[in-house]
Amino acid sequence: MTEIIHSFLEWLSGLGYFGIALGLMVEVIPSEIVLAYGGYLISIGKVEPIGALIAGVIGGVLAQLFLYWAGYYGGRPLIEKYGKYVLIKPSHLDLAERWFEKYGSGVIFGARFIPVVRHAISIPAGIAKMSWKRFTILTTLAAIPWSVFFLYLGYKIGDNQEKIKEVAGPYIQMAMIAIVILLGLYFGIKWFMNKRRQAN
Repeated sequence: MTEIIHSFLEWLSGLGYFGIALGLMVEVIPSEIVLAYGGYLISIGKVEPIGALIAGVIGGVLAQLFLYWAGYYGGRPLIEKYGKYVLIKPSHLDLAERWFEKYGSGVIFGARFIPVVRHAISIPAGIAKMSWKRFTILTTLAAIPWSVFFLYLGYKIGDNQEKIKEVAGPYIQMAMIAIVILLGLYFGIKWFMNKRRQAN
């Protein structure tokens, strides 16, 4: 499998910026690895940092829009039938639906930093007919720091891409903790404001 991934990444590298965007759009391998490889391409001077970031954001957003529209027009039955081709299992979808029902559309940003949920959350957003403009804005805002982070890691690690998950792990855990805290604060403030309005 490692050989296949390496061959695929080498093929993408020949496409430059378009290869980075394409790798993220087709979701054949995790976005972390594609972006980290983009960082490696920056380190050897094959692509420029700004161009790689733009390609990463565009590719990441388009991939999520595809899932959003699949949920919007096809609903859960379509995803259950074809989700395996984009590495989404029914259990992933169950978790994403619970998150979306509990936290609403605002979770689209925060969930992007949490494994398993980060890709599947686009589907219940589509099923719920969330505004595609709001969805795109929140997804883009999350894609920027995600892309910067893994491009930077790839730049530092170089061609030793198999270490990317090991190195990124602690940072992802910190991001998850921060997101949970922020969600807690957001809903705590929202609950408090609703109570005040009801009291008045």
